[in-house]
Amino acid sequence: MLVLDAAQTRAALPWDRLVKALDDMFAKGCVMPVRHHHEVAVPGEADATLLLMPAWQPGAYVGVKMVSVFPGNQTRGLPAIHGSYLLSSGKTGELLAIIDGGELTARRTAAASALASRYLAREDASRMLMVGTGRLSTNVIEAHASVRAIRNVTIWGRDPKKAEAAVKELSLGGVSVTVATDLEAAAREADIISCATLSSEPLIRGDWLKPGSHLDLIGAFKPTMRESDDRAAERSSIFVDTREGALSEGGDIVQPIRSGVITKNAIRADLFELARGSHPGRTRAEEITLFKSVGAALEDLAGAVLAFEAQRDKF
Repeated sequence: MLVLDAAQTRAALPWDRLVKALDDMFAKGCVMPVRHHHEVAVPGEADATLLLMPAWQPGAYVGVKMVSVFPGNQTRGLPAIHGSYLLSSGKTGELLAIIDGGELTARRTAAASALASRYLAREDASRMLMVGTGRLSTNVIEAHASVRAIRNVTIWGRDPKKAEAAVKELSLGGVSVTVATDLEAAAREADIISCATLSSEPLIRGDWLKPGSHLDLIGAFKPTMRESDDRAAERSSIFVDTREGALSEGGDIVQPIRSGVITKNAIRADLFELARGSHPGRTRAEEITLFKSVGAALEDLAGAVLAFEAQRDKF
C-alpha cells in the first residue's frame, strides 16, 4: 500500500496530466453517489462535520475522500480541516493508497477550472485576474497557465499583504505577476477572472466583464454565498462542473435563478457534455462565458488514480 504525503501527491499530479485525467474521467463517467454529511458532537465545543465523498469505476478503482472540519481546533493552534483519500481496488477491495486529501483537493479543483478554461476561454487569453489569496490561488493560476498562454497575472485580496505574499510565492517563467489594488480596473482588463473566496456578497460585477472574457467561479460553495452579481449571470453563457451540484450548492447560480434573472435552462452545458463533445463550449469570440464549480467526487477519483499509478510505476 502506498502512502502519499502532500509533497508526493503534488509531484504525482502535474497540471497537463491532471487536466487530461479529469477530461477523460468526465468523458467516461463513473459512479458518484451523493456525498455523506454528518454532524459530530464535540463536548463543550461547536459540532464538528464529517464529509464522505465516494466514487468508483466498476472493476477498476473505488475511492472515498474523508474530510473532517473541527472549528474548535483554532483554540489549539491546529488546522480546522483535515482530509485523506482512500483508494482501493475495484476488483478485490484491497486498499491501494492513502493520499493527502488537502493537496489532492487543491490541485483537482484548480485543474477542473483549467479544463473548463480550455473549452471556454479564448485561445488568445493572456491576462488573468485572481480574486482570493488562499491556498487555491497559486494552484489556480498555475493550472490556467498550463492551458492558456498567460502573460500577465494580477492578484487581488481583501488583505493586500496576503496578495503580496501570493505574488512572491509564484514563479512562472515569462509571466508578470503583480498585486491588484483596484478590483474593478483589474477585472475590466482581464481575459480570465478566477475567484476562489468565501464571499457572501458579489465581488465581481457583470458590467465589468469585457466582451470575450471568461469568469471562473470556484469559491462560494453554499447557496447563501456568491462571488458574482445577477448581471454577470445575465450577460454570460453559463457552464458548470455538474448540473446537480451547481443547482443545489452554487450561490452564483442558485440566487439569480431564485430572483428570476435566469432559469435553469440558462446552463448551456456541464463538464460531462463538454468532455464528450455534445456541446462545443465557446462559440463566438465576443461571447462572455461563466463557469461555476462546486466540486465533484469524480474529480477526486481521477486525481487519486493518476497519483497512485504515477507513484506505483516508480517501484
